[in-house]
Amino acid sequence: MTFSTDELQLKKFRNDETAQHYFEVLRTLISKKSIFAQGIGLADVAGYLGEIFAGVGAEVTIDETYTAPFVIAKFKSPNPKAKTIIFYNHYDTVPADSDQPWTDDPFKLTVRKGYMYGRGVDDDKGHITARLTAVRKYLREEGDLPVNVTFIIEGAEESASTDLDKYLEKYKADLLPADLLVWEQGSRNTQGQLEITGGNKGIITFNLSVESAEVDIHSKYGAVIESASWYLINAISSMRNQNGRILIDGIYDHIAEPNERELALVESHAIENAGSLRKLYGLKLPVLESDRRSFLKTYYFEPALSIEGLSTGYQGQGVKTILPAQASAKMEMRLVAGLTPQYVLECIREHLKKEGFDRIKVTYTLGEKSYRSDMSAPAILNVIKLAEKYYQDGVAVLPTAAGTGPMYMIYEALGVPMAAFGLGNANSRDHGGDENVSLADYYTHIELVKELIASYE
Repeated sequence: MTFSTDELQLKKFRNDETAQHYFEVLRTLISKKSIFAQGIGLADVAGYLGEIFAGVGAEVTIDETYTAPFVIAKFKSPNPKAKTIIFYNHYDTVPADSDQPWTDDPFKLTVRKGYMYGRGVDDDKGHITARLTAVRKYLREEGDLPVNVTFIIEGAEESASTDLDKYLEKYKADLLPADLLVWEQGSRNTQGQLEITGGNKGIITFNLSVESAEVDIHSKYGAVIESASWYLINAISSMRNQNGRILIDGIYDHIAEPNERELALVESHAIENAGSLRKLYGLKLPVLESDRRSFLKTYYFEPALSIEGLSTGYQGQGVKTILPAQASAKMEMRLVAGLTPQYVLECIREHLKKEGFDRIKVTYTLGEKSYRSDMSAPAILNVIKLAEKYYQDGVAVLPTAAGTGPMYMIYEALGVPMAAFGLGNANSRDHGGDENVSLADYYTHIELVKELIASYE
């Protein structure tokens, strides 16, 4: 089997009229800020996408019932018995504020040395235009579609997919039945393999806060008065041991253990390990798991409790000898199958009460359930087989990713086999400065999606 080089993919991309047209669409999309967290540009971008899809013959619905409009674009096959592929994407992005270093304006698509840069080129606007390019190329080159193709595009994914469940409930009957749902994005790993994943972890985020007095107190009383700082730190320390094991009763009781195929997929295809993380992040502290098998099982199939941020006391120049009266922490727990945000929140509250930290206020902020698949559905096996023809370094098939997204919400609503794969790379820097995608990877994704459509002939 002969694989294309990056140079050949770049040449094909530059000579492809359809790909170039939708690359300009992507340029416009990048320039249009659409940030749910800041209430910016959601209706504008949803409307623009509606125009683009309608302009090439899709049946478009834009539902503006909730804060972020929901876009549905349907390309119908003339075959009444045709199956349906759904592409799930989102048009919102995280901000690109001054706290992040960018070489160029993050809201201006730029190209340097075979890579494109801009907020959303990978997460997730680039996937929208690449997949639309594939549909358009098939229609122009082959005629009618052999399969129905439906795009569903939300605008609140970066904010826990607010109101997506309501949209899915409203349009469930209109979207089903479907043979496969292709997830928003994916990437090649550090070994060049295309990762094809079938799930993600859930999450619950929550704030812990405590007030120990009406005002900060002189620290000469530190031997006899408890401060908010120590109280909160001790409360957090009671929730996890030094090896990362969660000490909250009930957390491990309801975890859905991985089956043999899920464990085998991780053993065969996962490349993360303690050594690579030390090198990648320049770790100064020990990793919590060094043994490869334990590392992988913990990373993919067990929950993790983390402190996102702590705030208490004096942080200015010099010293201020006080016992802080207030302390707070932003917390999260990554969830696995079997755990729900509501159940975990109750376990946390019960734990703090049992351990004597009843003065801690627990405030829920957001949550999503976990979903994973053993990747054995025929439609997913078809994707794997097709992808192997396009990636010389092979594919890595994983039952779940360690990140979080609304996979469970969508599966619960639609019940369709789901596979995540995309055009990113191991250093695409999603959510960071200089977010990027290789133009060769972008075009390869177009070809793979077009081949997926053709496989239904």
